[in-house]
Amino acid sequence: MPSCWSCPLSKLFEPLAQRSLQLRNRIVVSPMCQYSAEEGVPNDWHLVHLGSRAVGGAAVVIAEATAVSPEGRISPHDTGLWNDAQVAAWSRINAFIVEQGAIPAVQLAHAGRKASTDAPWRGHGPVAAELGGWTPVAPSALAFDAQSPVPLALGEAGIRKVVNDFVAAAMRAHAAGFRLLELHAAHGYLLHEFLSPLSNHRQDGYGGSFDNRVRLVLEVVDAVRAAWPVELPLWVRISATDWADGGWDVEQSIELAKRLRQRDVDLVDVSSGGLVPNARIPLEPGYQAPFAQRLRQEASIATGAVGLITEPAHAEALVAEGIADVVLMGRELLRDPYFPRRAAHVLGDDLTTPPQYLRAW
Repeated sequence: MPSCWSCPLSKLFEPLAQRSLQLRNRIVVSPMCQYSAEEGVPNDWHLVHLGSRAVGGAAVVIAEATAVSPEGRISPHDTGLWNDAQVAAWSRINAFIVEQGAIPAVQLAHAGRKASTDAPWRGHGPVAAELGGWTPVAPSALAFDAQSPVPLALGEAGIRKVVNDFVAAAMRAHAAGFRLLELHAAHGYLLHEFLSPLSNHRQDGYGGSFDNRVRLVLEVVDAVRAAWPVELPLWVRISATDWADGGWDVEQSIELAKRLRQRDVDLVDVSSGGLVPNARIPLEPGYQAPFAQRLRQEASIATGAVGLITEPAHAEALVAEGIADVVLMGRELLRDPYFPRRAAHVLGDDLTTPPQYLRAW
């Protein structure tokens, strides 16, 4: 039994310190694209979508993959952080999240060769130029699949622009009231494309060896960490494996995580896949959690577990057994924004309830 009345009964509901922030529990809303913005500006859909998950009791609410530049969007309807109108719209949403006791966070992203694609419910195919599409960029002129356009290989000036765009977006994120940043280096988007030898065929200082392939990710991390307030956390999402022969794998992920720790990254959000189509992924509850455990143990860095985590007991075990420090949830929180409250009840714990909802508890 806990030694005080206010101590949590479960590990899932123990607070977690991240620099100057205190997460009220270990449940984090995973970034999930909504494909519902206009010109990168979030709207009332995003307010309700993100705000309801803050009311639901999650500790951190991470906004969807938010583009650092117009050409960095996955789709024409992605959110962005490249202008002041976007900052103003995010500020309103973040103020509400804070009022509910959650931490507003954002995942900064560049889609690379997977940019200029349509929303899933519209087929998820390439967007034609006459419909607002554009030519994607990548480390090498290699298309994602047979239906995707061949991207332009980034030159030195393009790489410098990518780094500068991440920095500018981080500064706008702070102005908009975000208090935690996640850099997206997973799921086959631009930073991941530089990491993997399957998508990076460069012959310069950004391709070939491991040191060269991780160079851009580390440059972005260094530049963003220098611009992002020292008292606020910086996370990085990676795909621990491409699930493909000759690709990025968990051993390389461990080495990258060691270098991220040395650069004051506070947590690695451990996902997988996304780089190549038709990868054979052994989907089952918690299938990515072993990767999070290995990085936590072998790189001595805090990690987040994500992937088909749907039950309170499973989420509790991931934290209690030292597999990960936080649990990120996506689809389950789409189905049930109030999962944290249900989990607290199942685990015999408690969450502060908004007074408007007290009659239901």
